[in-house]
Amino acid sequence: MDNHQITVTSPLLPPLEEFIPYLKDIWDRKWITNNGHYHQELEKALCEYLGVEYISVFTNGTLPLITALQALRITGEVITTPYSFVATTHSLWWNGIKPVFVDVDPSTGNLDPRKIEAAITPKTTAIMPVHVYGNPCDTEAIQAIADKYGLKIIYDAAHAFGVKVNGESILKAGDISTLSFHATKTYNTVEGGALVCHDAKTKQRIDYLKNFGFAGETEVVAPGINSKMDEVRAAYGLLNLRHVDAAIAARHKVADRYREALTGVDGITIFDERPDVTYNYSYFPIFIDAEKYGMTRDELYFKMREANVLGRRYFYPLISEFSTYRGLPSAGKHNLPVATRMADQVICLPMHHDLSENDVERILNCIKKK
Repeated sequence: MDNHQITVTSPLLPPLEEFIPYLKDIWDRKWITNNGHYHQELEKALCEYLGVEYISVFTNGTLPLITALQALRITGEVITTPYSFVATTHSLWWNGIKPVFVDVDPSTGNLDPRKIEAAITPKTTAIMPVHVYGNPCDTEAIQAIADKYGLKIIYDAAHAFGVKVNGESILKAGDISTLSFHATKTYNTVEGGALVCHDAKTKQRIDYLKNFGFAGETEVVAPGINSKMDEVRAAYGLLNLRHVDAAIAARHKVADRYREALTGVDGITIFDERPDVTYNYSYFPIFIDAEKYGMTRDELYFKMREANVLGRRYFYPLISEFSTYRGLPSAGKHNLPVATRMADQVICLPMHHDLSENDVERILNCIKKK
């Protein structure tokens, strides 16, 4: 009986034989970082693939969040979600900004627009929503609130590479969107990330900020940091753009099988798919109602581990429950009942392009009621 470990994710790796000529070219050029040939080529290719006009690539996915806040000169308070990876809120903390947590919509896991206005104060300067698991936020409702109160919007789109609504990239929403190209993501550059903006002036400011603020050999125009992507990872990213569509198609097949098998299972909730959305199938979360299912989320999680199937309780615990944030007035569970319930019930099932049909059936056999 096959009992190999099934991991929750697996990196999309371009074929080594395709990568070697790129490495040789980088060695020949002797320009290995700081806006080199492949860095520039990757930005062009990503703009074309994602259907956006301006993109700036970074060395990881957290620095774009930190830089976006600097680029838009955000201060005071920012409304955000507790149901995300900690980088979302850490970026605010590093900029001296107070996070204000608002509860999420149970149908998507995203910031609930109906609860945003009540959290706005005279100190609020921006909203930072997250396209959780690649589910598009209600961008129109959030934009209407931002316009009403004169607020900026920074979308954490770490999960949303290639996601579209009615054929148009969700990265066009808001003032800036940030991407993560971490190894665990649908598309990766080993480590990496990007900022998407909508005008050349903002792109120029972002590029200054990610390179110490240099605007020339002897001129520094902003207190920037060093977050440039090197040539090796940029070349790797260019290659992965050739293979990412096939990887998404493989993920789609896995998601369809999960959905077919788990829809209607008592005590398991899964998100609906919208017909107007082009998904990237980054994650497949399920939510366990212990009373109906017959065991708790954690009991199922550890049962899966015993069967050598690695799920992930993602996102658990809530950001608002970590020591850095739990003293904030908005962090109380009474303020975040939906997010609290989701965090206590979620398991993200293994989801990647390398899963075989047998792997998927092993996973489902752990979950489905006998």
